[in-house]
Amino acid sequence: MRVEREHAIVAQQQGPPLSRQMRQMEDELGVELFVRTARGIQLTEAAQSLLHDVPNILELARLARERALRAGKGMLGDLHVGIFGSGVLNVIPKLIGAFHAQRPEVRIRLRNLTKGEQIQALREHRITVGFHRLPPVEPDLAVLLVLREPMYVGMHESHALARQAEVSIRDLERQPMVLYPNTPLAGLAQEVMGAFRREKVQIAVEQEVEDVTTCVGLVCARLGLCITTESGTMLRLPGAVFRPLRSRFLKDIELSCVHRKADHSPVLAAFMEVVRGYAGDADRS
Repeated sequence: MRVEREHAIVAQQQGPPLSRQMRQMEDELGVELFVRTARGIQLTEAAQSLLHDVPNILELARLARERALRAGKGMLGDLHVGIFGSGVLNVIPKLIGAFHAQRPEVRIRLRNLTKGEQIQALREHRITVGFHRLPPVEPDLAVLLVLREPMYVGMHESHALARQAEVSIRDLERQPMVLYPNTPLAGLAQEVMGAFRREKVQIAVEQEVEDVTTCVGLVCARLGLCITTESGTMLRLPGAVFRPLRSRFLKDIELSCVHRKADHSPVLAAFMEVVRGYAGDADRS
């Protein structure tokens, strides 16, 4: 009798809040869960079904919590990367491959965009990070130098300059040149023309194209020579050969990684850690 009285006191103390919680649950679900009778409270079929699913609900809650924790550590999510021509021939695939090996569950999406398009896409949150050369200084964007690539001269294997171990800017005077990319923002084409001008060598521009693949393709067709990066030499098209460029003013060109300063996402932080590691290794080599 003493135990029964204690249980009754407890039920009396907890009854009103518990009843309110029960009614609130029924209101939220829109179904009746409990039947009040003179003998007490009985579970309806809906409540029995809910009770049957409780283990599954708890497991889903555990999985959701685990995914949230993994996402907070940059192990899950999306990484949208802006890429460009020659960058995808060497360095960028290495970075993406290293990141994917560390975080295989992060979805990586690549978008081929010009420098101007990448900057716009970053501001519109359509990409997470971009890669390009000679990025303009922008107050809302952070820039990390990945590496500086040495320069090469591309030509058809039958060209007389192909017999030389290296080619100077002076050697290219009045040679038909293919320049890329032909965009309004400063890039490789402007650097090439600037080097000719500073060395007081006349440049003969035969073609201006958008990307390195088209450029090297025209070189293979013997329509001209080109100046490209080390990444560009990875295009082993039939007939194309490359020789190191000797120049006082164009020894190499930078490749940079750009992202929004205000972006503090764990996925971006994890990717930038990989980029910084690669950049540090490149500096030491």
